[in-house]
Amino acid sequence: MARGETRPEADSRHRSVATGDVVCPLPDVAAHVHSHPGGVLDWVGMDGIEMPVRFDAGNGDVQRASARVGAFVDLARPDRRGIHMSRLYLLADEYLAARPLDAPLLESLLRAFLVSQQGLARRARTSLRFDLLVRRTALRSSHAGWRAYPVFIDARVDSDGFRLELGTEVTYSSTCPASAALSRQLIQQQFARDFDAAAPLAHAAVLAWLGSERGIVATPHAQRSVARLTVCFVDGAPLNLIALIDRVEQALGTPVQTAVKREDEQAFARANGANPMFCEDAARRIQRVLDEDDTIADFHVRLEHRESLHPHDAVAQASKSMPGEARRDRRPAIELADLA
Repeated sequence: MARGETRPEADSRHRSVATGDVVCPLPDVAAHVHSHPGGVLDWVGMDGIEMPVRFDAGNGDVQRASARVGAFVDLARPDRRGIHMSRLYLLADEYLAARPLDAPLLESLLRAFLVSQQGLARRARTSLRFDLLVRRTALRSSHAGWRAYPVFIDARVDSDGFRLELGTEVTYSSTCPASAALSRQLIQQQFARDFDAAAPLAHAAVLAWLGSERGIVATPHAQRSVARLTVCFVDGAPLNLIALIDRVEQALGTPVQTAVKREDEQAFARANGANPMFCEDAARRIQRVLDEDDTIADFHVRLEHRESLHPHDAVAQASKSMPGEARRDRRPAIELADLA
């Protein structure tokens, strides 16, 4: 090479062995330094990726579910136009196919996200949405049926370490205590009209009256209600979702049913009559049982009573009780709307 000449860049072109044609490398525009106004971006990636996942909800039954997956990193380099999105997809496909979901698997996936971006990112996040099918027995009969509980997992890695939140929702029936009291008053008034206070009461007549439509002139209103909850487990605790759902349903007392015969419906009516609750009551019941669970580091619950009296909902929210700490609105990473 003559003095003063510059060596040309290595030619990255090559010839196809099969055809002999010259093959050029595909351009990667996103990896280039750009001259446009730059800025650090909070999250960049993909959402709604369709992938199968396997999940053990705590009963040893590993279910396969169709999930919608989100894969994100921040873009910490304002001089770079974009991230390597395809790498996130391929890593999610590889890791989620390897074994059932758990916290160590998701942490490993997120750290692989960061490695794949070659210094472009400092934080990584993934989200998964799918349904968990649980077999539920009837209240009185020998029948059983399936309930589908929505599951939402949000996991992230940043300078504070790894954090995972697990979300689900429980649907239940809520009978209004105020409406129950007003109904009882109307029944009392009807009884006073139908039975003379000065006349002796015949047991058979009262029993027949109680079984007639006049004996139940008013009924309290009840509605299908939803408890949406997100929890953050302590380090090392398994993602025991079924145990969490069971505790919440037992605290509420009136979860919706699957297979129902007449004896089951009667038992459900009895449970509602013995268990009237405002949304505030329901929120405190769940708060109490989750506070008592030493595997849960933090939680947030939102109760919606979808009233039959009003066209709007009655709502209550609660978080983990923190002794000595001022109450504040601790918003979870999982947006409650994601569970709708």
